[in-house]
Amino acid sequence: MSPLFARLTRAGQWLRQADRARPWMLDTSVVVLVFVMFCLADLVHAHDGRRELAARFTRPPLAGMLALQAGLVLPLLWRRRNPSAAFAVITAVFLLQWSLGVLLRADVALLIALYSLTLHGPLRHLAWACAVTALGLVLVAVRVSAVVSVWDALFFLFSTAIAAVAVGMAVRIRRAQLAGLRERAARLEIERDQRSRLAAATERTRVAREMHDIVGHNLAVMITLADAGVYASDVTPERGKQALLLIGDTGRQALGELRRMLGVLREEAEAPALSPQPGIADIDALCARIRSAGPLITYRTAGDTDALDGGVQVTVYRIVQEALTNSLKHAGAGTRVHLTIGVEGTRLRIRVQDTGPHGGSRSAGPPNEEGHGLAGMRERAALYGGTVDAGPVPPPGAGWTVRATLDLTPLPGSEGGTP
Repeated sequence: MSPLFARLTRAGQWLRQADRARPWMLDTSVVVLVFVMFCLADLVHAHDGRRELAARFTRPPLAGMLALQAGLVLPLLWRRRNPSAAFAVITAVFLLQWSLGVLLRADVALLIALYSLTLHGPLRHLAWACAVTALGLVLVAVRVSAVVSVWDALFFLFSTAIAAVAVGMAVRIRRAQLAGLRERAARLEIERDQRSRLAAATERTRVAREMHDIVGHNLAVMITLADAGVYASDVTPERGKQALLLIGDTGRQALGELRRMLGVLREEAEAPALSPQPGIADIDALCARIRSAGPLITYRTAGDTDALDGGVQVTVYRIVQEALTNSLKHAGAGTRVHLTIGVEGTRLRIRVQDTGPHGGSRSAGPPNEEGHGLAGMRERAALYGGTVDAGPVPPPGAGWTVRATLDLTPLPGSEGGTP
């Protein structure tokens, strides 16, 4: 950027700031400038001493000349606030002046008013403004025909009027484009902030779901084992020792899963050492841990579950983990659980049903925690177009049933899907 252009840019910015602060100063400056450049010359001397002009036009008295100049120049004070009214007043004075045969340099105010109407006024007023201007310019051409050819005069006058309209329209279009760009930038900034907040909320939900699955499950197993160990330590100390060993193994597994998840979230220069995500093959070990806390679990599968996608397997594992954990927490260590996972065409069905607590009713755990676990299962199933239903077993049965269905149909455009 050249120094001259930089200075002009800074001057333009300063002028716009000053105009926003005191808009009347710019309008007053325009009026003063027009008066100094065009009105004073008519007040001091005639039209350059040319006899043709002096013979063709009349020179009014000083008071009349000042009145005509004021009628042409003073309406420019509201050329931006009410450009249509300013143009109408200036045009009326302009036509009166030329009908009286008076030539004034202050007629340049008509071009300024036409430019201002094009820039600031309603575009529907521009058509009649151009028509009235054309009528006035024809009158001027006829009046000066003794000195200049009518066609030459019309060419010059219409060229200046068209230039005023063209400049006003160009500035108006440019300002509209800049306003549109500013509005679009503001809208994009709002959308960016909304996307950031949505992404943060989604990530918080995902982390909360993972923490609930890892911590909630393992803590439920550890608490049940601890309760059983306290009871067994008085009866069979060997069983108490076994419960403590199982608590240690469960705690170490929970700690490993937490480290894996936190390693993914932590922004480190080197990628953390990650363990593979759990899948359907790990459900046997999951059932073994739950059995160690007391419940009897019957687990069977149907269909080719090993060929399922890794994401589907993680979803199945977490749903089963949450359902078994709820059975352990609410039905107790004496319950029996029947777990079934089956693939039927493009559907994968999960069914977890417990028989309720041994000799009692199912305990109602903390409602917020239970609701969070069920919501987490539904969110995971929804990722694969599935549903989760949970509720008590209809009488005369007892216990609780969780049913989940996942859609295994590949999405369009994904690997193995329809292009």
